[in-house]
Amino acid sequence: MSSNTILQGIFYGALAGAAWGLVFLAPELTRAFSPWQLTAGRYLAYGLFAALLIAPRIKKLLPHLGRAEWRALVWLSLLGNVVYYVFLASAVQLGGMAMTSLVIGFLPVAVSIIGSRGHGAVSLRKLAPSLALGLAGIACVAWQSLSGSAGGDMKQSVIGFFCALAALASWTTYAVGNSRWLARLHEVSAHDWNLLIGVVTGLLSLFIAVPAFTVMLQPHAGSEWMHFVAVSAGVAIFASLFGNACWNKASRLLPLTMIGQMILFETLFALLYGFLWEQRWPTLLEIAAMVLVTVSVLLCVSAHRVDEGGGH
Repeated sequence: MSSNTILQGIFYGALAGAAWGLVFLAPELTRAFSPWQLTAGRYLAYGLFAALLIAPRIKKLLPHLGRAEWRALVWLSLLGNVVYYVFLASAVQLGGMAMTSLVIGFLPVAVSIIGSRGHGAVSLRKLAPSLALGLAGIACVAWQSLSGSAGGDMKQSVIGFFCALAALASWTTYAVGNSRWLARLHEVSAHDWNLLIGVVTGLLSLFIAVPAFTVMLQPHAGSEWMHFVAVSAGVAIFASLFGNACWNKASRLLPLTMIGQMILFETLFALLYGFLWEQRWPTLLEIAAMVLVTVSVLLCVSAHRVDEGGGH
Protein backbone atom coordinates (compact mmCIF):
# COMPACT_ATOMS: atom_id res chain seq x y z
CA MET A 1 0.00 0.00 0.00
CA SER A 2 1.50 3.34 -1.05
CA SER A 3 2.06 6.20 1.39
CA ASN A 4 -0.15 8.37 -0.83
CA THR A 5 -3.06 5.96 -0.39
CA ILE A 6 -2.54 5.93 3.38
CA LEU A 7 -2.41 9.74 3.50
CA GLN A 8 -5.65 9.91 1.51
CA GLY A 9 -7.25 7.45 3.92
CA ILE A 10 -6.12 9.48 6.94
CA PHE A 11 -7.45 12.65 5.28
CA TYR A 12 -10.90 11.09 4.79
CA GLY A 13 -10.80 9.66 8.32
CA ALA A 14 -10.06 13.15 9.68
CA LEU A 15 -12.92 14.62 7.62
CA ALA A 16 -15.28 11.99 9.04
CA GLY A 17 -14.11 12.81 12.58
CA ALA A 18 -14.57 16.54 11.99
CA ALA A 19 -18.12 15.91 10.73
CA TRP A 20 -19.04 13.47 13.52
CA GLY A 21 -17.70 15.86 16.15
CA LEU A 22 -20.53 18.23 15.24
CA VAL A 23 -23.08 15.93 16.90
CA PHE A 24 -21.57 16.92 20.26
CA LEU A 25 -21.87 20.64 19.44
CA ALA A 26 -25.53 20.50 18.30
CA PRO A 27 -27.02 20.10 21.83
CA GLU A 28 -25.10 23.21 22.95
CA LEU A 29 -26.35 25.17 19.95
CA THR A 30 -29.98 24.23 20.66
CA ARG A 31 -30.22 24.44 24.46
CA ALA A 32 -33.70 25.95 24.15
CA PHE A 33 -34.87 22.54 22.92
CA SER A 34 -34.83 19.21 24.77
CA PRO A 35 -32.69 16.19 23.77
CA TRP A 36 -35.89 14.46 22.63
CA GLN A 37 -36.74 17.33 20.28
CA LEU A 38 -33.17 17.53 18.96
CA THR A 39 -33.10 13.76 18.34
CA ALA A 40 -36.46 13.87 16.55
CA GLY A 41 -35.43 16.87 14.42
CA ARG A 42 -32.07 15.43 13.45
CA TYR A 43 -33.35 12.00 12.49
CA LEU A 44 -36.48 13.22 10.70
CA ALA A 45 -34.10 15.20 8.47
CA TYR A 46 -31.70 12.25 8.16
CA GLY A 47 -34.54 9.87 7.27
CA LEU A 48 -35.81 12.24 4.59
CA PHE A 49 -32.37 12.66 2.98
CA ALA A 50 -31.69 8.91 3.18
CA ALA A 51 -35.07 8.12 1.57
CA LEU A 52 -34.33 10.49 -1.33
CA LEU A 53 -30.92 8.90 -1.90
CA ILE A 54 -32.10 5.29 -1.79
CA ALA A 55 -35.38 5.79 -3.69
CA PRO A 56 -33.90 4.95 -7.16
CA ARG A 57 -32.67 1.54 -5.87
CA ILE A 58 -35.37 0.54 -3.41
CA LYS A 59 -37.24 -1.81 -5.82
CA LYS A 60 -34.05 -3.84 -6.39
CA LEU A 61 -33.33 -4.01 -2.65
CA LEU A 62 -36.76 -5.04 -1.32
CA PRO A 63 -36.59 -8.68 -2.53
CA HIS A 64 -33.39 -9.13 -0.47
CA LEU A 65 -34.93 -7.84 2.77
CA GLY A 66 -36.78 -10.48 4.78
CA ARG A 67 -38.33 -10.36 8.24
CA ALA A 68 -34.95 -10.88 9.96
CA GLU A 69 -33.37 -8.00 8.02
CA TRP A 70 -36.20 -5.60 8.86
CA ARG A 71 -36.07 -6.62 12.54
CA ALA A 72 -32.33 -5.93 12.51
CA LEU A 73 -32.83 -2.55 10.83
CA VAL A 74 -35.32 -1.55 13.54
CA TRP A 75 -33.20 -2.46 16.56
CA LEU A 76 -29.99 -1.16 14.99
CA SER A 77 -31.69 2.15 14.16
CA LEU A 78 -33.10 2.35 17.68
CA LEU A 79 -29.83 1.63 19.51
CA GLY A 80 -27.37 3.27 17.12
CA ASN A 81 -29.33 6.44 16.47
CA VAL A 82 -32.44 7.26 18.50
CA VAL A 83 -31.50 5.90 21.96
CA TYR A 84 -27.82 6.81 21.50
CA TYR A 85 -28.48 10.43 20.59
CA VAL A 86 -31.07 11.04 23.31
CA PHE A 87 -28.47 9.95 25.88
CA LEU A 88 -25.63 11.84 24.14
CA ALA A 89 -27.59 15.11 23.87
CA SER A 90 -28.65 14.77 27.51
CA ALA A 91 -25.02 14.16 28.55
CA VAL A 92 -23.82 17.25 26.66
CA GLN A 93 -26.52 19.52 28.10
CA LEU A 94 -26.03 18.21 31.66
CA GLY A 95 -22.30 17.48 31.84
CA GLY A 96 -20.69 19.37 28.97
CA MET A 97 -19.09 18.51 25.63
CA ALA A 98 -15.63 17.65 26.97
CA MET A 99 -16.86 15.04 29.44
CA THR A 100 -19.23 13.45 26.90
CA SER A 101 -16.68 13.26 24.07
CA LEU A 102 -14.04 11.73 26.36
CA VAL A 103 -16.43 8.99 27.50
CA ILE A 104 -17.52 8.27 23.91
CA GLY A 105 -13.81 8.24 22.95
CA PHE A 106 -13.59 4.89 24.75
CA LEU A 107 -15.76 3.40 21.98
CA PRO A 108 -13.03 1.56 19.97
CA VAL A 109 -11.85 -0.26 23.08
CA ALA A 110 -15.42 -1.03 24.21
CA VAL A 111 -16.22 -2.52 20.79
CA SER A 112 -13.05 -4.64 20.95
CA ILE A 113 -13.97 -5.91 24.43
CA ILE A 114 -17.43 -7.01 23.26
CA GLY A 115 -15.95 -8.40 20.05
CA SER A 116 -13.32 -10.38 21.98
CA ARG A 117 -15.96 -13.06 22.59
CA GLY A 118 -16.20 -13.77 18.87
CA HIS A 119 -14.30 -16.49 17.03
CA GLY A 120 -10.74 -15.52 16.15
CA ALA A 121 -10.93 -12.20 18.03
CA VAL A 122 -8.13 -10.74 20.14
CA SER A 123 -8.29 -12.11 23.70
CA LEU A 124 -9.14 -9.96 26.70
CA ARG A 125 -5.68 -10.72 28.14
CA LYS A 126 -4.04 -8.94 25.20
CA LEU A 127 -6.51 -6.07 25.54
CA ALA A 128 -5.86 -5.69 29.29
CA PRO A 129 -3.32 -2.80 29.06
CA SER A 130 -5.63 -0.90 26.71
CA LEU A 131 -8.63 -1.58 28.95
CA ALA A 132 -6.76 -0.46 32.09
CA LEU A 133 -5.72 2.86 30.53
CA GLY A 134 -9.20 3.43 29.11
CA LEU A 135 -10.79 2.84 32.52
CA ALA A 136 -8.26 5.23 34.06
CA GLY A 137 -9.32 7.85 31.50
CA ILE A 138 -12.99 7.28 32.34
CA ALA A 139 -12.09 7.59 36.06
CA CYS A 140 -10.50 11.00 35.41
CA VAL A 141 -13.69 12.17 33.69
CA ALA A 142 -15.85 10.76 36.50
CA TRP A 143 -13.71 12.48 39.14
CA GLN A 144 -14.03 15.81 37.31
CA SER A 145 -17.81 15.35 37.10
CA LEU A 146 -17.99 14.64 40.85
CA SER A 147 -15.59 17.34 42.05
CA GLY A 148 -15.97 20.10 39.45
CA SER A 149 -19.39 21.32 40.60
CA ALA A 150 -21.39 21.76 43.76
CA GLY A 151 -24.99 21.22 44.80
CA GLY A 152 -27.44 21.03 41.92
CA ASP A 153 -24.67 21.49 39.36
CA MET A 154 -22.84 18.43 40.70
CA LYS A 155 -26.04 16.37 40.52
CA GLN A 156 -26.49 17.45 36.89
CA SER A 157 -22.87 16.58 36.07
CA VAL A 158 -23.19 13.11 37.61
CA ILE A 159 -26.44 12.42 35.72
CA GLY A 160 -24.73 13.69 32.56
CA PHE A 161 -21.81 11.33 33.14
CA PHE A 162 -24.12 8.31 33.43
CA CYS A 163 -26.02 9.45 30.33
CA ALA A 164 -22.67 9.46 28.49
CA LEU A 165 -21.98 5.90 29.72
CA ALA A 166 -25.44 4.84 28.52
CA ALA A 167 -24.74 6.43 25.12
CA LEU A 168 -21.44 4.53 24.97
CA ALA A 169 -23.15 1.24 25.81
CA SER A 170 -25.90 1.86 23.25
CA TRP A 171 -23.52 2.68 20.38
CA THR A 172 -21.15 -0.16 21.28
CA THR A 173 -24.02 -2.66 21.03
CA TYR A 174 -25.03 -1.10 17.70
CA ALA A 175 -21.47 -1.16 16.32
CA VAL A 176 -20.97 -4.84 17.13
CA GLY A 177 -24.42 -5.84 15.85
CA ASN A 178 -24.12 -3.80 12.67
CA SER A 179 -20.67 -5.22 11.92
CA ARG A 180 -22.04 -8.76 12.22
CA TRP A 181 -24.97 -7.97 9.94
CA LEU A 182 -22.72 -6.36 7.31
CA ALA A 183 -20.62 -9.54 7.32
CA ARG A 184 -23.65 -11.72 6.48
CA LEU A 185 -25.25 -9.42 3.88
CA HIS A 186 -24.34 -10.35 0.30
CA GLU A 187 -26.98 -8.72 -1.89
CA VAL A 188 -27.13 -5.37 -0.05
CA SER A 189 -24.11 -3.05 -0.08
CA ALA A 190 -22.82 -1.36 3.08
CA HIS A 191 -23.83 2.02 1.65
CA ASP A 192 -27.41 0.90 0.95
CA TRP A 193 -27.63 -0.77 4.37
CA ASN A 194 -26.59 2.52 6.03
CA LEU A 195 -29.22 4.40 4.00
CA LEU A 196 -31.87 1.84 5.00
CA ILE A 197 -30.92 2.38 8.65
CA GLY A 198 -31.37 6.11 8.01
CA VAL A 199 -34.86 5.59 6.54
CA VAL A 200 -35.95 3.33 9.43
CA THR A 201 -34.46 5.79 11.93
CA GLY A 202 -36.53 8.56 10.35
CA LEU A 203 -39.68 6.46 10.73
CA LEU A 204 -38.86 5.59 14.36
CA SER A 205 -38.22 9.24 15.16
CA LEU A 206 -41.88 9.94 14.29
CA PHE A 207 -42.85 8.09 17.50
CA ILE A 208 -40.85 10.53 19.63
CA ALA A 209 -41.54 13.55 17.41
CA VAL A 210 -45.27 13.52 18.22
CA PRO A 211 -44.92 13.87 22.05
CA ALA A 212 -41.70 15.91 21.72
CA PHE A 213 -43.39 18.60 19.62
CA THR A 214 -46.79 18.55 21.35
CA VAL A 215 -47.02 17.83 25.10
CA MET A 216 -43.28 18.43 25.73
CA LEU A 217 -43.10 21.59 23.63
CA GLN A 218 -42.39 24.98 25.18
CA PRO A 219 -43.17 28.28 23.39
CA HIS A 220 -40.37 29.36 21.03
CA ALA A 221 -39.84 32.41 18.85
CA GLY A 222 -39.77 32.04 15.08
CA SER A 223 -36.02 32.74 15.00
CA GLU A 224 -35.42 29.90 17.50
CA TRP A 225 -37.38 27.50 15.28
CA MET A 226 -35.35 28.54 12.22
CA HIS A 227 -32.16 28.01 14.19
CA PHE A 228 -33.34 24.58 15.38
CA VAL A 229 -34.29 23.46 11.85
CA ALA A 230 -30.94 24.68 10.47
CA VAL A 231 -28.96 22.81 13.15
CA SER A 232 -31.02 19.61 12.71
CA ALA A 233 -30.61 19.65 8.92
CA GLY A 234 -26.93 20.59 9.19
CA VAL A 235 -26.14 17.70 11.53
CA ALA A 236 -28.12 15.29 9.33
CA ILE A 237 -26.23 16.38 6.18
CA PHE A 238 -22.71 16.83 7.57
CA ALA A 239 -22.56 14.19 10.32
CA SER A 240 -24.93 11.47 9.11
CA LEU A 241 -24.45 11.70 5.32
CA PHE A 242 -21.11 13.42 4.66
CA GLY A 243 -19.39 11.92 7.71
CA ASN A 244 -20.51 8.37 6.88
CA ALA A 245 -19.44 8.79 3.21
CA CYS A 246 -15.96 9.95 4.28
CA TRP A 247 -15.71 7.05 6.71
CA ASN A 248 -16.64 4.53 4.00
CA LYS A 249 -13.98 6.08 1.74
CA ALA A 250 -11.36 5.85 4.50
CA SER A 251 -12.34 2.23 5.16
CA ARG A 252 -11.63 1.35 1.52
CA LEU A 253 -8.24 3.10 1.49
CA LEU A 254 -6.81 1.99 4.86
CA PRO A 255 -5.98 -1.45 6.29
CA LEU A 256 -8.25 -2.71 9.07
CA THR A 257 -5.51 -2.19 11.66
CA MET A 258 -5.57 1.57 11.03
CA ILE A 259 -9.33 2.15 10.97
CA GLY A 260 -9.66 2.02 14.77
CA GLN A 261 -7.18 4.87 15.11
CA MET A 262 -9.29 7.07 12.84
CA ILE A 263 -12.14 7.12 15.41
CA LEU A 264 -9.83 9.23 17.57
CA PHE A 265 -10.43 12.14 15.19
CA GLU A 266 -14.09 12.27 16.30
CA THR A 267 -13.06 12.58 19.96
CA LEU A 268 -10.35 15.15 19.25
CA PHE A 269 -12.58 17.32 17.05
CA ALA A 270 -15.45 17.11 19.56
CA LEU A 271 -13.06 18.26 22.29
CA LEU A 272 -11.75 21.07 20.07
CA TYR A 273 -15.30 22.26 19.33
CA GLY A 274 -16.14 22.02 23.04
CA PHE A 275 -13.18 24.06 24.26
CA LEU A 276 -13.75 26.68 21.55
CA TRP A 277 -17.46 26.88 22.43
CA GLU A 278 -16.73 27.20 26.17
CA GLN A 279 -13.76 29.53 25.45
CA ARG A 280 -11.38 27.77 27.81
CA TRP A 281 -8.34 25.52 27.99
CA PRO A 282 -8.67 21.88 29.12
CA THR A 283 -8.21 21.12 32.81
CA LEU A 284 -5.42 18.85 34.05
CA LEU A 285 -7.89 15.99 34.53
CA GLU A 286 -9.20 16.47 30.97
CA ILE A 287 -5.64 16.48 29.59
CA ALA A 288 -4.90 13.28 31.55
CA ALA A 289 -8.11 11.70 30.24
CA MET A 290 -7.29 12.70 26.63
CA VAL A 291 -3.83 11.15 26.88
CA LEU A 292 -5.11 7.98 28.58
CA VAL A 293 -7.98 7.41 26.13
CA THR A 294 -5.71 8.12 23.11
CA VAL A 295 -3.01 5.70 24.29
CA SER A 296 -5.72 3.17 25.18
CA VAL A 297 -7.10 3.21 21.62
CA LEU A 298 -3.59 3.03 20.08
CA LEU A 299 -2.71 0.05 22.30
CA CYS A 300 -5.98 -1.60 21.30
CA VAL A 301 -5.13 -1.19 17.61
CA SER A 302 -1.58 -2.41 18.27
CA ALA A 303 -2.94 -5.54 19.98
CA HIS A 304 -5.00 -6.30 16.87
CA ARG A 305 -2.00 -5.71 14.59
CA VAL A 306 0.22 -8.07 16.59
CA ASP A 307 -2.51 -10.71 16.67
CA GLU A 308 -3.08 -10.51 12.90
CA GLY A 309 0.65 -10.77 12.29
CA GLY A 310 0.93 -13.93 14.31
CA GLY A 311 3.20 -12.27 16.90
CA HIS A 312 3.59 -12.84 20.65
